[in-house]
Amino acid sequence: MSTGTLISIEEYLKSVYRPDCDYVDGYLEERNLGERTHSKLQARILTYLTTRYEPEEIEIYPELRVQVKTTRFRIPDLCVTLGDPGEEILTRPPFLCIEILSPDDRMSRVETRISDYLEMGVRYVWVLDPQTKKAFSATSADGLREVKTGLLETSDPRLELPLAEMFR
Repeated sequence: MSTGTLISIEEYLKSVYRPDCDYVDGYLEERNLGERTHSKLQARILTYLTTRYEPEEIEIYPELRVQVKTTRFRIPDLCVTLGDPGEEILTRPPFLCIEILSPDDRMSRVETRISDYLEMGVRYVWVLDPQTKKAFSATSADGLREVKTGLLETSDPRLELPLAEMFR
C-alpha cells in the first residue's frame, strides 16, 4: 500500500519508519511483514547462510535499503553481497535479494520488486512463500521460475539453501 503524499528522497532518507518502507517514485510503500511465520523463516535463512559461508566470501543483511533506481529504494527481507559493500545504503547491486511472502502480498507487487532488483543488476532473487512452502528463483536470463528441486542455489559463488530445512 502506498501513501498518498509525495515526499522527497531527502525526507525519506532522514526519516525513521517502523517498519521501514520502500520509497517508490516519491511515495512510501508499506512492506508486508511482522507475522511469526515470516519472521521465523527470515531467521532460519539468515542463520543457515551465516553458519555455512565465510564472512570474507559473503555478507548477509536483513532489511537493508537498496537504491534500485534513482527514485526507488527497496528493502529486501535479506540481501547478500560479495564481501563488504562499503556503503550504508546499497547503490551497487547485491549478489542476491531474498523476499519472504506474507499472506497479504500480491504477486503483481512482488513481480515489480523482482524487476527492480534484476534491472539494477542483482544476479539472483529468491522468493519464498511460507504459507504454500513454495520457492521461486529469478534471474535476468531465466525470469521467475518455481524451484522444484528442493534447493535454491546460485553459482559463482555457489550458495545453496535446502527448502526442507527452511520450511520444517
